[in-house]
Amino acid sequence: MSIFDDPFRSDRRLTSGCACGRHASQTEHDQAVRAEALQMQQAAAAAEEERYKGVVASAVMRAMFPKDAARRAFLKSVGASTAVAALSQFFPLGTATEVFAQGAGALEKKDLKVGFIPITCATPIIMAHPMGFYAKHGLNVEVVKTAGWAVVRDKTLNKEYDAAHMLSPMPLAITLGAGSNPIPYTMPAVENINGQAITLAIKHKDKRDPKSWKGFKFAVPFDYSMHNYLLRYYVAEHGLDPDQDIQIRAVPPPEMVANLRADNIDGFLAPDPVNQRAVYDGVGFIHVLSKDIWDRHPCCAFAASKEFVTTAPNTYAALLKAIIDATAYATKAENRKAIAEAIAPANYLNQPVTVVEQVLTGTFADGLGNVRKVPDRIDFDPFPWESFAVWILTQMKRWGQIKGDVDYKAVASQVFLATDTARLMKEVGLTPPTATTKSFSVMGKTFDPAKPEEYVASFKIKRA
Repeated sequence: MSIFDDPFRSDRRLTSGCACGRHASQTEHDQAVRAEALQMQQAAAAAEEERYKGVVASAVMRAMFPKDAARRAFLKSVGASTAVAALSQFFPLGTATEVFAQGAGALEKKDLKVGFIPITCATPIIMAHPMGFYAKHGLNVEVVKTAGWAVVRDKTLNKEYDAAHMLSPMPLAITLGAGSNPIPYTMPAVENINGQAITLAIKHKDKRDPKSWKGFKFAVPFDYSMHNYLLRYYVAEHGLDPDQDIQIRAVPPPEMVANLRADNIDGFLAPDPVNQRAVYDGVGFIHVLSKDIWDRHPCCAFAASKEFVTTAPNTYAALLKAIIDATAYATKAENRKAIAEAIAPANYLNQPVTVVEQVLTGTFADGLGNVRKVPDRIDFDPFPWESFAVWILTQMKRWGQIKGDVDYKAVASQVFLATDTARLMKEVGLTPPTATTKSFSVMGKTFDPAKPEEYVASFKIKRA
């Protein structure tokens, strides 16, 4: 049994009530969350129906009064509401509205399955379920908690999942056939930025200099992960060869704290809430946040096969829009505590609310006796910068995961669908960037996406 199966195993509270403290029981808490989500769904559905009615009524009015002057005179004499009521006596506006709604971007499929790993990186994908964002966009989505990244990949490739929460390098690896057969894949949205940390076992409090980590055993969630690449980058910049001086093994996030407690590993570069849970359980401390390695780096992503995107374009657009909509809600600091309550329960993260809240709000204990305030410890920005993809590809090349010539720009634009995301960001009130690439700095070293091969060649420690 992992800590995710029984989060209160060693620290069970003796008080009754729910995790948020506002309800008499967890059952009452869950009922309140579901009722609030239902209200959001009903309000959204009503608003959408009214919008369609307005479109249809306007079209009918123009057909009956082709000349603008006559139409304005009629509306002025009887008023807009009376005009619509009068038209309804002669024309079935309700039926026309229904037909219009079904024909205008009709969803090819409404019932979907989306896989996720129980970490805060998946916040928009998870919260969109209990907080009603999927229903708002006409979808009935089952979010399925999954054991590990290889399982997520395989279930998505086998079409058991329509789409999935993936690590941002995974769609690139799948497309290139690294670690699996090559299948065209897409990443239309970044789920979170920042949101990782290097956590060490408590016994290593006096070993804060990475040069003292020779022989350490580290865990990362998956070989094709930002966690793997950032850990390798970090230790290499401190003079350690990640393949010679330390051991790096892939461990599913739900099993990391248990492995740290059992002394099977010395530390991990992991997604949250894993880092904060290690602190909460008293078995680890946060050595460095990933934002201090590369501020506003991508982490996890919403991903789907190219086949799904092209064969069900309206469903794909609705799903992506729901996730971007949820992301927009998650960007606001004032919403973070409510989100923590929504995603903490057993069917989602299965964590104490206080652990999730510390991650999402950025006010947290670091395991070294400090309470830190880092509001963007994790943040949410859906835009899939193509230069993120190029950087990831350089690291795959650097560490020998891909060989030979790589058309960095072509692969990046094929997989990271920046244009789709920009269009739908506008529809939910976000302002997308005007470009698809940008330069950034990782541990003080500038990355120019126009010169990827020069970047790979510049590293002293590499496999390429």
